[in-house]
Amino acid sequence: MKIGVFEFNMRELAGSMGDMGTFFPLAVGYFAVCGVDPCGLLVMMGLTNIATGLIYKLPMPVEPMKVIAVVAIAQKWEPEMVYAAGIGVGIAWIFLSATGLIDWIAKQTPQPVVRGIQTALGLMLAFQGAKLVGGEWALALIALIIIFTLRENKYAPAAVVLVALGLGIMWYKDLFHGLAGPALSLPQFRVPAVADVWAAFVLAGLAQLPLTATNAVIATSDTITQYWPDRKVSVRALAMDHGLTNIIVPFFGGMAMCRGVGGLAGQYYYGARTGGTNIIEGVIEIALGLFLAASIASVFSSFPTAIIGSMMFLVGLNMMKFARDVKLSADIVPLAATAGISIIPGSNMAVGFVAGVVIYKLMQWRGWAGKND
Repeated sequence: MKIGVFEFNMRELAGSMGDMGTFFPLAVGYFAVCGVDPCGLLVMMGLTNIATGLIYKLPMPVEPMKVIAVVAIAQKWEPEMVYAAGIGVGIAWIFLSATGLIDWIAKQTPQPVVRGIQTALGLMLAFQGAKLVGGEWALALIALIIIFTLRENKYAPAAVVLVALGLGIMWYKDLFHGLAGPALSLPQFRVPAVADVWAAFVLAGLAQLPLTATNAVIATSDTITQYWPDRKVSVRALAMDHGLTNIIVPFFGGMAMCRGVGGLAGQYYYGARTGGTNIIEGVIEIALGLFLAASIASVFSSFPTAIIGSMMFLVGLNMMKFARDVKLSADIVPLAATAGISIIPGSNMAVGFVAGVVIYKLMQWRGWAGKND
């Protein structure tokens, strides 16, 4: 079905499932370790997805801010700290957008460095996908065959078939036994303390900013241009998007959220082409939050990781194709440096980003950047 520029079909439904690998593990950690209310988190994520689809009219991922999520889970934050974290980074992103500082950062970012960030994320997704497979190689092989066979099928797209397969395996293993049945829950209004906002920003929000700038703003803006050349979304618009979203959703139990180039690649790879993907995903998340809040954490944690891992692995490989845009041999150096430093143990994409920019500027100063050998 098509309504204006929006499509609502099996392909868009499949695309809405393309980002599961980055959401499931962190959501389970928030629920099980931090005690975050699944209702508030899912409903606010769903409403954000619907608003995103209506505003951009394109697929646009909505996912947890990873640094904040990892720190919160590792340090076993109380729910109030989780909610407060979003407000701190939201204020920071409104400042970066309103002042135009994010535009300056984007202009100082060479194209090979952007490609390096995309390559690094592709490598990370592929590695994490293989890790999630664990020893379940038979199931992973079946999943890969389904993806290669049905990814572009209009009536039974791969992602939908794989989710059905995963739920079927859970049913066969009797993993639904003992779960709470449907019951209506509503998000609770919350007012995070100013002290918690500051503490969460210092502990994790500050470290999240460079990762969001590279992965969720600059690289996502560039990737949208690659997929839809006539539908550009500026880095400044994405920065303000991050700010407004994150100063609203925590008051109703939402986590710190971001866009992410990996999530966008996953949506696109599995079929998403319009904002209908976000609307479909949002409706599903709202329904899960309102009616299955008591059992959804168990469902997420029991879903076969080999299926999620296989989906992530191929998205990661597909993300690395953007490196082919770098035609000049000299530009391969900052690309490789950005990607390589981003993925080494103890480093991250923010460090790789800075290293790549510095190397490119030094090469440019020496007259090497942008020239063939």
